[in-house]
Amino acid sequence: MLKPQLLTASSAPFLFFSHGPLLSSHRSLPLGLRPATVKLQKIRKHDSIRCASGKVQSSSADSDARIVLRAVVAVKMTVGGLLSNLRPSRPLDDLADQFRKSLHLELLAAELDPKTGLEKETIQACAPKGSQVTDDIKYDQYDFPVPKSFGEIGAVLVTNENDREMFLKDITFSSDDTTTLTISCNSWVRAKSDNPEKRIFFTNKSYLPAQTPSGLRRSRSEELEIKRGDGHGERKDFERIYDYDVYNDLGDPDVDEDKARPVLGDSKEYPYPRRCRTGRPRTRKDPLSETRSSSMYVPRDEAFPEVKSLYFLGKAFRSGLHAVVPSVQTALIDDNLGFPYFTAIDKLYDKGFTLPKKEGHGLLQRMTHWLEKVISDGIDEVVKFDPPAMIEKDKFSWLRDEEFSRQTLAGVNPYAIQLVTEFPLKSKLDPQVYGTPESAITVEMIEEEIGGFMTVEEALKQKRLFMLDYHDLFLPFVHKVRELEGTTLYGSRTIFFLTNKGTLRPLAIELTRPASPIKPQWKQVFMPCWDATGAWLWKLAKAHIGAHDSGYHELIIHWLRTHACIEPYIIAANRQLSTMHPIYRLLHPHFRYTMDINSRARQNLISAGGIIESSFSPLKYSMEISSVAYDQFWRFDMEALPADLIRRGMAVEDPTAEHGLRLTIEDYPFATDGLLIWSAIKQWVQDYVSHYYPDPSHVLEDYELQEFWNEVRTKGHGDKKDEPWWPKMDSPENLIHILTTITWVASAHHAAVNFGQYHYGGYFPNRPTIARVKVPVEDSQEEEFIKFLEKPEVALLRCLPSQIQAMWVMAVLDVLSSHSPDEEYLGGEPELPWVHDPIIKAAHERFNGRLKEIEGNIDDRNRDPKLKNRFGAGTVPYESMKPFSKPGVTGMGIPNSISI
Repeated sequence: MLKPQLLTASSAPFLFFSHGPLLSSHRSLPLGLRPATVKLQKIRKHDSIRCASGKVQSSSADSDARIVLRAVVAVKMTVGGLLSNLRPSRPLDDLADQFRKSLHLELLAAELDPKTGLEKETIQACAPKGSQVTDDIKYDQYDFPVPKSFGEIGAVLVTNENDREMFLKDITFSSDDTTTLTISCNSWVRAKSDNPEKRIFFTNKSYLPAQTPSGLRRSRSEELEIKRGDGHGERKDFERIYDYDVYNDLGDPDVDEDKARPVLGDSKEYPYPRRCRTGRPRTRKDPLSETRSSSMYVPRDEAFPEVKSLYFLGKAFRSGLHAVVPSVQTALIDDNLGFPYFTAIDKLYDKGFTLPKKEGHGLLQRMTHWLEKVISDGIDEVVKFDPPAMIEKDKFSWLRDEEFSRQTLAGVNPYAIQLVTEFPLKSKLDPQVYGTPESAITVEMIEEEIGGFMTVEEALKQKRLFMLDYHDLFLPFVHKVRELEGTTLYGSRTIFFLTNKGTLRPLAIELTRPASPIKPQWKQVFMPCWDATGAWLWKLAKAHIGAHDSGYHELIIHWLRTHACIEPYIIAANRQLSTMHPIYRLLHPHFRYTMDINSRARQNLISAGGIIESSFSPLKYSMEISSVAYDQFWRFDMEALPADLIRRGMAVEDPTAEHGLRLTIEDYPFATDGLLIWSAIKQWVQDYVSHYYPDPSHVLEDYELQEFWNEVRTKGHGDKKDEPWWPKMDSPENLIHILTTITWVASAHHAAVNFGQYHYGGYFPNRPTIARVKVPVEDSQEEEFIKFLEKPEVALLRCLPSQIQAMWVMAVLDVLSSHSPDEEYLGGEPELPWVHDPIIKAAHERFNGRLKEIEGNIDDRNRDPKLKNRFGAGTVPYESMKPFSKPGVTGMGIPNSISI
């Protein structure tokens, strides 16, 4: 694209802005439509760039003289809605037939008319002078007759005269004696027949509300009003309206009463963050719930771009084949059929599956043949699962205690491990309801397992004991879950000891069933053993802990703390921050496509009967557990990485240490790498905020910013609006911390808990999502215990997910762990407004350079034999905090936003 020369901060404001990148060169425009190359005029401090030739300030004699300003409009040729039907792309000339009518363009002046005090009349373009299609872009050429008295351009108004929406890529302006400038729109413009409102695209300079040019104040306000909507009616696909609603669309009671689900949000019993309002009608059987549909509204520009959609769908279909085919083979017999032996699991990666030849066995088989035709064009053998990284490196690593422990520090869920600060352990739940609060793990057990190395008191003092604590969260759900078929649940605790080598060693696992009206409380401690029976019981206990950790990770650390809690920030930003606001421009890259992936999750993953409810231990109570965790544990001030580490006892404040923190476990890969990323983000945000808020009072005076933060607290997270821990938006320091926290959660936090999912969960015995049967020693189950003694391997396989559950989860993790070809990474390509401000451009270049340094630091750490939690024989290196990645399942890379 055409790149204007940059002015210094003191010279002048910029003419045009956008939400996307500049084209790289003039070669991107067709020959004949390339604007002339021109130079910027030098402008004095208090002047502004004008659409005029010659002097900046014209005399009254020639104030009505006109120049012709040429615009080249680039429209991306896209199949749009056809994508959802998987129809093949049509030739570009055929697609172009849909866009024979023109866009109508008008220029809006930045300043009011000094004589009348009113907005100046807009300048309308003449009819298109010519069109040309190159690759997937259609270029239209327009001429604007602009009087010299028009002054600085503030915005472009666009009306789509075609019959369908269009994706407007950018508008490039030029004349013989002024600078060539570009507005990069990267936005859908609805058809006039859908809505006659003119779409506005402002110029490039960022303005705090009080600094808005006089001619743009009304438009700035009206654009926000449009995006807020009126809170009524069902939203239409083409709209850009952002509003709040509760999670009232997870159930489907009209189809099946067993699929009724409680509403999450705006409730003392089930508090939850808000999601985007869709306005669909209520169900017949539950007036509080919203009906479900095959499509889910998200504001139009929040939807996946076409490249991402194609990649997402293609990846999903390919992964779906792995799950669908075995389902066909087993569904005719038993949906709960498990794997008969471990070598059958190996076949998922070694041989794949041959499609059944016999027709007429129901929907799944018909779907299989349809998908096979779409994806593989008739190949008989289904593509195999790729071996996950940990199994490819060491097939038996999942059996070892050291790997079990290592993954708490360097696996896909490094957010759960916490320091033990007191002993004995004690539940905070009501003992009248749940039974004895004291843990069954005794001092004697711990000291015996430590082998006399030190006492428990000494271990506590030296910060050597750590824990995975899933006791109080899960225990209230144990009896409800056990009423469901094909699953079980316990409250659990797992204790680890920090060795002199910096690694964790598991000491004990406690499983607890609470008291009930007919049975007393049951709890038992399992420990590493040197006899066959004890060793197999230890393996079974670890399988249950794996299922607990998988559920906690997916429902709370991953879904709740990133996807669900970020969505209110997105809604509030679009309702209260103008697109010309500098903070909107800082946050926008970290919000892209999150609402789309969240809507897909509500449709297929976390909904009644979805993947989570079908394949994770809590089944239909999964989202209720997520709500309880939000109520008890989530608080904004603890979402910052340093605060999170301190809360879990994994770090203490130390002004003499790097980042001001001293880690409790020095070789904690997630924390050591994460703090580098946190520090880099904070410095970038600090540079950015300091530029736009040089005076601390500007933060309090910024009414858009204040309303944004007010809505986040009182609407987006309305169930916690009265909590005292919300930071105040009253200083640049607090603003920097708030923005750093949001950026961290949307980028690095999500990357840390998402892209390693297939590496570690793709081989499900390592991280089972469900434990289907109780341990055989509960309640002296004599028959089950005898079966266990005869064939302990079968007992473990019966506990692990069924074939259908395992392969659906593997397929989903394969999709969710993938980087798309068009992914945008933290500190990668800068946004256009940053490029046009030399101070911000320099700050972003420093940010980019620092992230590249961090990549090198991480590579060095992964080669350091002293760091045994990330280096060793068959050990998967810790790369989750490496900023950049290639496409595919790589286990590295920090995308800007939660886009998968």
